[in-house]
Amino acid sequence: MDEKHIEEIKKILDEWNPLGEKANQISDLDEYNTEATDILFHINTEINFKKNKEPQKRIRNIVKEVINQAFSLWLTDKDCEKPSNAIYKILN
Repeated sequence: MDEKHIEEIKKILDEWNPLGEKANQISDLDEYNTEATDILFHINTEINFKKNKEPQKRIRNIVKEVINQAFSLWLTDKDCEKPSNAIYKILN
């Protein structure tokens, strides 16, 4: 995996901070390292998210599902739009 992209995605997730104040209560958060790695993995593969003609929408779905599953959240497409667009820009 591309460590540079992981670091950039971590920065985006950390600035977005979907956990809000609860982020301080998670001892192994590590600036969203696991989630950034998972997001990049899913972007680069088609295991759970088939590539299609709408890459921005696909990335938004990946971000939403990875973060929701990791932290038992209920984020919407709209909640994930800004960070997923930022991730799309760094990858293109």
